[in-house]
Amino acid sequence: MPSEHTLRIAIIGAGPAGIAAGKELLDKGFSNFTVFDALDAPGGTWRLHNYPGLACDVWAHSYTFSYAPNPDWSESFVGHAEIQAYLARCASDFGLDPHLKLNTRINSAHYQPDGRWVLTTASGESDTFDAVVNAMGNQHTPLYPNVPGLDAFEGESWHGTRWNHEVDLAGKRVVVVGSAASAVQIVPNVAKVAGHLTVLQRSANWIMPRRNKAYSALQRKLFKRLPFLLTLLRKWQGLLMGQVEYAVTIGHKRQEQFENMVKNFIRKAIDDPALQEVLIPDTPYGCKRGLVSDDFYPALNRDNVDLIAEGLKEVTATGIVTASGKTIDADIIIYCTGYRIQDFDRIEVVGVDGKVMGDVMAQDPRSHKGIAVPDFPNYFFAVGPNGLVLNVSYFLTVEQNVGTIVRLLAELQHSGKKTLNVKREAFEQYNQWMAERFARFSWGASTCNSYYRDASGHAPFLFPGNFKEYQQLQKQSTLSDYELA
Repeated sequence: MPSEHTLRIAIIGAGPAGIAAGKELLDKGFSNFTVFDALDAPGGTWRLHNYPGLACDVWAHSYTFSYAPNPDWSESFVGHAEIQAYLARCASDFGLDPHLKLNTRINSAHYQPDGRWVLTTASGESDTFDAVVNAMGNQHTPLYPNVPGLDAFEGESWHGTRWNHEVDLAGKRVVVVGSAASAVQIVPNVAKVAGHLTVLQRSANWIMPRRNKAYSALQRKLFKRLPFLLTLLRKWQGLLMGQVEYAVTIGHKRQEQFENMVKNFIRKAIDDPALQEVLIPDTPYGCKRGLVSDDFYPALNRDNVDLIAEGLKEVTATGIVTASGKTIDADIIIYCTGYRIQDFDRIEVVGVDGKVMGDVMAQDPRSHKGIAVPDFPNYFFAVGPNGLVLNVSYFLTVEQNVGTIVRLLAELQHSGKKTLNVKREAFEQYNQWMAERFARFSWGASTCNSYYRDASGHAPFLFPGNFKEYQQLQKQSTLSDYELA
């Protein structure tokens, strides 16, 4: 498609969101844009992370762009290398290679009086853009436990998302701090080689069986030759994923069904009745992220593995101290303690009147329909606060968000104006509407304590509803929500 628009646009991040944004821009006639990424290849978190067992916890055929199915997935839940290769291939197939600027970390974005943004790289280079799309994702900044002695340990230690492949775990005494998303993938692999593995579980998680299966050469061939089979599979998976909305709705019968499935899974997979009990969560399904694994529970049955249902109190020179005061010696400590999900200070973003995005979000982590914040004109989030829908694949939400962003930019240019800045009134009305809905869901309830909620009790991560509702709200996004200048 020939270029129809002259706006110069920066996309920060070449993961799924950045790739989707670039494709949407090209499809809508924008050609003057650059996709920046600090890494050496597209893929985002799938390029950055490479710990043992790293794989998607959504069916591979659903974890793709809606317009780029992949008949060649090797199994139903694929590993990180295969996902990264798919994303890099998509970037090329979509025509984004000429727009990529890799090995380039953006340090800051400053709004100028003339309505443009100046982006500065880590090497000190600067460039000017009419609009910015922040597609940096939220699986990046490691979160460590806030306990004394993190630097006192004399052995090797690292965060699970920054794996040290130079250290041999064979025969070593290993402590894994945490039992959630990364731990359920890491623990089974470490258990196979460690002399002894101790897993610290501060709180139990709802873990469904993954039931991973390899696709045969014949199945992959059929997916290629008969695309409707792949379409039917994706639709079926979409229907099943849609049940998550009900499973996290307080009082819905589907929540009890999900919980019972996990309890039955635990009782079948775990030999020790006492261990079974400590693995059953005391919070409703969905208060914390629902997990999938075939081998985490079986790994806990091994003779060389102990699970301690306590948090971490302190790190010492020779190991750790648990919340109850139990001392455990270790050669290696691996922190599977998650990410700083709302890390809006990763780059310095300065908007109107010197307002700093990191400070604004630290005090009030909200956005308008997941994409915009007042006083930051022409600056958009591919996935901002409450801009992620739980009952569909991440890719579908991202496609929806960047579709709205690019449509608004096209409408802005057609209007003859230079900038759009979400109106404070529209922003407040939308967020008030959302606030009245959070209590419907286990992750948004006042009794839930998880990364879905911040210290003030606000739930800034997920959209409080389903994807159809979210789509309708996005369709209703128009320039009337914004101040034009």
